[in-house]
Amino acid sequence: MDVLTPDQRRYNMSRIRGKDTKPEMLLRRGLHAKGLRFRLYVRDLPGRPDLVFPRYRAVVLVHGCFWHGHDCPLFKLPATRQEFWAVKIAGNRARDQHTMSALIALGWRVLTVWECSLKGRARRPLDEVLDKCVAFITGDARAAEIGT
Repeated sequence: MDVLTPDQRRYNMSRIRGKDTKPEMLLRRGLHAKGLRFRLYVRDLPGRPDLVFPRYRAVVLVHGCFWHGHDCPLFKLPATRQEFWAVKIAGNRARDQHTMSALIALGWRVLTVWECSLKGRARRPLDEVLDKCVAFITGDARAAEIGT
């Protein structure tokens, strides 16, 4: 049973941001400090990637572990309305896969950075995550992931 009223729950959910999240801001600041320049949320690309590096034909997608159903300690299916959440997260995963395929088909290289690599008990040192991002962006791999 939900301990919040529907209005309180609606308000809480409306405060969850899709842009400028803490993990995303950490990456943006760090990559900018390392000399990499990027564009944000390019509308012309499938899925409007979080960070776009046109010079390197690379994009970085910063995924929240809960919303994208990552298999890590930060993801736990809610106890209430489990069927709704299972369908919702499965849809997000399918959309993520479609977006990644479409970006690769257009000649873009895709790096997915999971929230758990920057947050929680099992997080990696920020410098390590940033170095892996730089290596991917300046390298030639088609796709990669950074998680726990």
